[in-house]
Amino acid sequence: MGSSPPIIEARGVSKHFAGVAALEDVSLQVGAGEVVCLLGDNGAGKSTLIKLLSGVHEPSRGQLLVDGVPVRFREPRDARSAGISTVHQYGGTVPLMSIARNFFLGAELTKGSGPFRRLDLDRMNAIALSEICSLGVRRVTDAARPIGTLSGGQRQAVAICRATYFGARLLILDEPTSALGVREATTVLRLIAEVRARGVGVILITHNAHHALSIGDRFSVLSHGRIAASFDRGERSASDVVNLMAGGVELASLEQAPEPFPRTASA
Repeated sequence: MGSSPPIIEARGVSKHFAGVAALEDVSLQVGAGEVVCLLGDNGAGKSTLIKLLSGVHEPSRGQLLVDGVPVRFREPRDARSAGISTVHQYGGTVPLMSIARNFFLGAELTKGSGPFRRLDLDRMNAIALSEICSLGVRRVTDAARPIGTLSGGQRQAVAICRATYFGARLLILDEPTSALGVREATTVLRLIAEVRARGVGVILITHNAHHALSIGDRFSVLSHGRIAASFDRGERSASDVVNLMAGGVELASLEQAPEPFPRTASA
């Protein structure tokens, strides 16, 4: 990560609900142009950690820092103001609205004034299509079509492009390849590589060890609300990671990890 402080850092954060520990003493940091993969089985605490980092919940203990400065996120708006954007599986899109309307949802461009003010659909269509193409996504050619007609991978691409266009410095991607076919998942992973090359930090939450090892720079495995292991690219194989996610002990012999996506790529 170099000499610059991480975009975001969690130091010993814990979260308790009615006395039950959902997270306990978890530390994580993500720098610019870095993909950190957060792995774990269902119930490991991944969703709770996402909500702490995105301002949905506040930690019961521990500290969050942005650019090395302690912060307190009281609501998701605080996290977004700090440049932290969360993209869920289908990007929070409205299926019957156009790609461009989804791209600018809540920040629509208008023209005219007073009672004559109206949506500037032509400008929104042009910007949305240009931004999507700039990240190497070539199969989306008409921003006026309903986003519900796109594949899952294409909808993820639109959501990621939207987040970066509106200034996201850190993307939290929640299971972006879940339920996608091989081709669509590869498109999403290549898009993550392109975003990383632009200096955006990424937290990739997934239970797919192969996808994580192909794109990640650093990895943390959550188990029962705690960090079971943290390691760098190339230090663990997929079978090691699956074993850790299942709550097993670390294997003594390490196999070669899958070939990672390059630092620059296009979808």
